Amino acid sequence: MKKPLGAIAHTRSGDKGDTCNVGVIALQPEFYPIILREVTPERVKAHFGELVKGKVERFELPNLGAINLLLHESLGGGGTVSLRIDAQGKTYGAALLGMEVNVD
Repeated sequence: MKKPLGAIAHTRSGDKGDTCNVGVIALQPEFYPIILREVTPERVKAHFGELVKGKVERFELPNLGAINLLLHESLGGGGTVSLRIDAQGKTYGAALLGMEVNVD
């Protein structure tokens, strides 16, 4: 069954220069393996399309039931030079919660 990622996780995001940092945290421990399987760098990059010009890196934090994603070249140059409305990447986490995941 497909559901939005927001049904099994919450997120927090922000900026590091021109890289957006997104933490994805499982709402329950049993959801963590689903996040590992479904929230891949390739799927995240496809979800954001042209907004993320660089690579997506994923770091696993099993003791927290979380992953950390780095979305390189995603903030139009970064907070002080970007012309984007969200130059600090605060909405990327919320936008990722809409990505459909298979929760079978």
